[in-house]
Amino acid sequence: MRTSPILLHRPPPLRPTRPFSILGALFLSLPPQSITILIYNPTRNTTDSAFSRCTGRRVASTMPTANLSHPRPHLLVILLIILKASSTFPVAVAQDERLSADAKADAEVLLQFKEGLANPANSLSDWQQGKTPCNGRTNASAWSGVICTNEGRVLGLQLEGMELSGKLDLTILAKLPTLRVLSFANNNFKGSIPALNMVTNLRAAFFSMNQLSGEIPADAFSGMGNIKRIHLDNNQFTGSIPKSLAELPKLAELRLDGNQFQGVIPELQQDTLQSINVSNNALEGKIPDKLAKMGADLFMGNKNLCGAPLQTCTSSPTSSSSSESPSSAQNSTSIGIIVFIVVILVATVMVLFFLKKRRPENMTEHQFELPTSHHNTNNSNKKTDDLDAGPEISNSSKMGSPNHHRSGSSGGHEQGKLVFVVEGRQRFELPDLLKSEAEVLGSGSLGCAYKATLVHGSSMVVKKFKDMNRVGKEDFEEHMRRLGRLSHPNLLPLVAYYYRKDDKLLVTDYVSNRSLAHFLHGDRRMRAALDWSVRLRIVKGVARALYYLYEELSVLNVPHGHLKPSNVLLNSSFEPLLSDYALVPVVNQQHATNAMAAFRSPERRQLGRPSKKSDVWCLGHLILEILTGLSGTQSDDSSQHQQGQVHDLSLWVASMPEDEWGEKVIDADLMRAVSGSPNLDTVKALLRIALACCEPDMEKRLEMKDAVEMIEGLGAPGGGETNKDSAPLLQRTEENEDAHFSSVAI
Repeated sequence: MRTSPILLHRPPPLRPTRPFSILGALFLSLPPQSITILIYNPTRNTTDSAFSRCTGRRVASTMPTANLSHPRPHLLVILLIILKASSTFPVAVAQDERLSADAKADAEVLLQFKEGLANPANSLSDWQQGKTPCNGRTNASAWSGVICTNEGRVLGLQLEGMELSGKLDLTILAKLPTLRVLSFANNNFKGSIPALNMVTNLRAAFFSMNQLSGEIPADAFSGMGNIKRIHLDNNQFTGSIPKSLAELPKLAELRLDGNQFQGVIPELQQDTLQSINVSNNALEGKIPDKLAKMGADLFMGNKNLCGAPLQTCTSSPTSSSSSESPSSAQNSTSIGIIVFIVVILVATVMVLFFLKKRRPENMTEHQFELPTSHHNTNNSNKKTDDLDAGPEISNSSKMGSPNHHRSGSSGGHEQGKLVFVVEGRQRFELPDLLKSEAEVLGSGSLGCAYKATLVHGSSMVVKKFKDMNRVGKEDFEEHMRRLGRLSHPNLLPLVAYYYRKDDKLLVTDYVSNRSLAHFLHGDRRMRAALDWSVRLRIVKGVARALYYLYEELSVLNVPHGHLKPSNVLLNSSFEPLLSDYALVPVVNQQHATNAMAAFRSPERRQLGRPSKKSDVWCLGHLILEILTGLSGTQSDDSSQHQQGQVHDLSLWVASMPEDEWGEKVIDADLMRAVSGSPNLDTVKALLRIALACCEPDMEKRLEMKDAVEMIEGLGAPGGGETNKDSAPLLQRTEENEDAHFSSVAI
């Protein structure tokens, strides 16, 4: 039988895209008896084949100098590898082709949608033909305002503050099968509300601060069984609030304030509903009982709303009542006065009785009572801690009294249990915390924190948040699980959480060396511990942790959101540990705006919201505080800084000539340590990086990746070379396991 020899000389060039599959197909297509392997060896005269010995396949010789008399197992290994690759490579190619096709399809949909938009600020200039928004390897996007899944599909559009107008054609966007969130807030869109229910799987819709108008159809939200958050505030809508809102089983947050809605509020009975704002409309009638526990400010500014939490509803006066005689009116007035006096007397007696009964309790149990003060950042005794590292502790919770009922809490004390998000940790229950010895650590803009020493000797930090009702329980727990999966040497890990409607507890490890704010802005003698090597180590550790957050939580608009010295804890080796990160999605929006560091960025003042670069701005300010020893609101009267109140540290540093930095900007203790050494140049280089991070123009500000690379490139302490001991920073982190959108993602 004729054989088909395979000569091991230079073969004709193969297509580079599939070398293994073509070669594998060549081997597999030949029958076993017709495979011949010829290896030319000018030093031997016999022919043998290790391949034939192992496979039983006949080897024919057509050249007298071919020799395989000694087995060569490596040839067989190579062949097996080639055959294996040939079987898997087509699968990988097919998968890549499918991902590429999906990405291209999504890109075409977005480009079609873009055609209907007016974009005078050219905010969507990177939406271009021939490019795709998602790469399928991370959830980062190459197109502005696009949120991607790890599978390379479009998860959401966050086109906020881009001066967009034109047609919001959601019938086009409905072609995106994985679309879960739409945000067109703070733009110039006009006309009627778009057809939201065309995108049936939508989880969140944000259309705040536009010029949308007209009546919203009653069935506008029919069929949207997955939507959780709807923001239509600050538009010009009229007519009745659509009744289909009452049919949304997962609705958690609804904003309709700042419109011209009329009529009554629909009977919203969803247990998932956490927040509703209908203030500043023309609504009337009784507020549904289900909403009675909401804040009164959420209903203010309407025509004639009544019922809890506003004034009690009364029946409309009749004509007979309006024509009452003067004597009847006088009698009614007298009765009203008497009733009022009786109520005052009863209330006074009850208050006195309560105080009398409570007094001995406070005297005997004072040592167990948790602190009642909060939002006390101006207290000079607590200034060094400024513990936004912790939220406030309940005014009435007591460590020795786990069954104590919180005064004013609806439903009394809802005894639950801690949920641990980190595996392998020693378990304890909520009563263990409540019974433990407590030490107040301090208070800050988010509340207060305390140290709890458990019976087995370990210490934990318990933080209580009252302004953390932005999302419902399901989304809150989902976000906590996401935070529990984070792992980085410079992040303080979340250990456990406790959920209750009115307040939340977050439990972390206790860090003994206190915060960076304590060393920078507390007792000046403490600053001596921050030599140049320590300060550079802190900056690099913070930068690495921030970059990690940006990689793992890239779907968040502000991955940290509250970076400042009091939220940088230092362990015994002065390694930094970031705390209070990624809380913007769950903190009440108004409180976040008033209290969190990212909301002080220039774009917050310019655009009304923070951006992806707000954390970069916070990083720059943190570096400036580390290098100058000043805080952004510190009045410094030293001879080194005769500038009075420093309201914006970055602007003040930028206004100083570089040749005066050593005398007027750099912290005096640090300057004495680095003066005359190469480290002074490194300090100044770090100052320049900090100023580039604080650039007021968001477009000119450094990207987080660029800022971190520049920081990592700074010289090692004591020399001018790159720090070779620092761990590689910009390696790809593991893909976020939770790639799918949740309503807390933005």
